Amino acid sequence: MSFKTISESQITLSQLMLPSHSNFSGKIHGGYILNLMDQVAFACASKHSEHYCVTASVNRVDFLNPIEVGELVTLKASINYTGRTSMVVGVRVESENIQTGVTKHCNSSYFTMVAKGGDGKNVEVPGLILNDLDGIRRFARSITRQEQSKKRVQSFTPEEFVADEYLELIKEHNARIEL
Repeated sequence: MSFKTISESQITLSQLMLPSHSNFSGKIHGGYILNLMDQVAFACASKHSEHYCVTASVNRVDFLNPIEVGELVTLKASINYTGRTSMVVGVRVESENIQTGVTKHCNSSYFTMVAKGGDGKNVEVPGLILNDLDGIRRFARSITRQEQSKKRVQSFTPEEFVADEYLELIKEHNARIEL
């Protein structure tokens, strides 16, 4: 089995935001940023695995700050976790006002990418060499996030879900139960 360092597959993509990327409020459209994030995650995962990769899932995208037309957007991607055929790619998005130099963190997200062979079947990916505490932290966080996701999915399957356990919680929110 082969292994690679995180730095061997890191990708940085910068792009100037144009009026054609904006929404009706004059800010850069979130869907456009998501597209760029998927591209940089694909490039990072493909570079690590040396195979074509597909997006299996995206773990939560929170838009923290708006991006303005004329700002330079930089997306940074690195492999945070490697499984047998999948990788978690951490993507960070920053925007910079090129006139003032002020930089904003706009969002971060985690893309699970799966490596595919020429026949379209999943292929094994190189493992990850963790050579600093930040890499160990990110790898461990990915493991924990996967375990939490499995528990969340299991507790809400129709077979396991117990509605009575959630009725009081739901009443505290903007919903009315009419059974």
